[in-house]
Parts: sequence; C-alpha cells; structure tokens
Amino acid sequence: MGLFKSLFGRAPAVPAPSPVDWDEALLLPLFDGLSGEARVQLLALARRLLEGKTFSPAMGAEPSGLEIAAIATQAALPILHLGADWYRGWSEVVLYPGEFAHEGYEVDEIGVEHHVRHVRTGEAWQGGPLVLALDAVHASGLCEGYNVVIHEFAHKLDMTSGSVNGLPALHGDMSAHEWAAAFGPAYEDFCRRVETMDNPDESEIDPYAAESPAEFFAVFSEYFFEWPDVVADTYPAVYEQLRRFYRQDPLERFNDLAIP
Repeated sequence: MGLFKSLFGRAPAVPAPSPVDWDEALLLPLFDGLSGEARVQLLALARRLLEGKTFSPAMGAEPSGLEIAAIATQAALPILHLGADWYRGWSEVVLYPGEFAHEGYEVDEIGVEHHVRHVRTGEAWQGGPLVLALDAVHASGLCEGYNVVIHEFAHKLDMTSGSVNGLPALHGDMSAHEWAAAFGPAYEDFCRRVETMDNPDESEIDPYAAESPAEFFAVFSEYFFEWPDVVADTYPAVYEQLRRFYRQDPLERFNDLAIP
C-alpha cells in the first residue's frame, strides 16, 4: 500500500461483490447493448481485476460490494477486447468517500515551480496507485458523458507508452502519425473553443479536456463509452482512432438498441 498505508494505517478489507452486486452493476446504461458473450467476458475481466489489485479504503471510506463491482466492471469495459495485461505494472486502487485534496508542485511556462492544491475526484500515478472518490463513482456509467472510473483507467492506459501525453502504446495495425493527425488538430480546436466560450461550463464536452493532451485523451475516452455520438459528431477522426484503439464501437452498439 506504500504511501497510503503509512499515512492511514492498514486499510480494512473491502467486501467481495455478491452475485446480486455483479448483476446490479451490469444494469448501468453504460453496458446497454452488450451481447451475452461480451458480458461474460466483461465479468471475467472484472473479477481478474479484483484478484490482481488491492482495493484500499482511505479517510473513512466504507465501500459496498456493489460499489466494488461497479468500479471493476466499468474499469473492465475499456479493455474488453484488449486484455487484463493492459493494466499491468501497478497494484493499488485507493478509495476515498468523496472529493480529496491533491498537493504538489507544477512548473509554469517560464520554468517557475509553484506549490499547488487541487480538489479532485480521481487521479492516477505513473507506476503507483489509482485513486477514486466513491461519490463520483455513483455518478458514472449513466451515459451522461461523465465517468471517473474510465477517465482514470484511461490515464493508466496512456501510461503504457512510458509517458502521460495522450498517446498510449498503440497496436501494431495503428500509426502514431495517424493518431497525431486526428488528436492534434482536435485538441487545438477544442482549446480554442473553450477559450472563446463565455461560460465553458456550458460546453457539451467537459472543458477539462483542454487542460492537456493527456486529459483530452482521458475525457474523450469517457465520452467514447458514455456518449459516443458527441465524439463522432464533433471529431470523427478522434472517434475512429479511439474505435481502433479500444477495438470497440459504442456508437454502433447504442444505435442498434434504437432499431425496432
């Protein structure tokens, strides 16, 4: 447990999800349209995630079996056709009851280091733990464009390339040049949109995506699974690269549901 164990002592064991917990977790709109075979594969990946990672409550968090099942199933969705090895190299998921403060140092554009304090609902450390706020987990999976679980696990996928820059390790049939050709102009365009908005909070896509290419990838991964038509309509080339990377097509899956 590393740093968190030393700060908060030994965390209590989290409850194992019951069969009812797993069934209820899969009722989230996020999983609508998944075939029976895909659901079986998703559950196998989710259970493997629980076996391979330590879930550590902190600051009084008392996760339920359903909350653990919700996290595991949503984390398994991005790797449904990739495999569990994409989450290798780290071992812990830390759970807070709600928002938590992150303190650290950032270097500005002219090289000056500043002490910063941010309130967050999740974060991912390269080579270290992934952190989630349980109240934010409750708001995830509703197909409203927000998913803290997918966001933070997307950061872990981003880190597979050795950097956190919005470019994960790509499959052999993908091109870093094509990825950059899709994501680069989209990121620049989105940043311009946010800068010119009177109220960025009214943006259809979370303006936090303009923070950095890494956050752009994580936010658009959320929307890819939660609200794919927004990504496909706004930046179709980005949608295509995400479709090829995740080897899934949520837009097609959700659209099939609407066909009588």
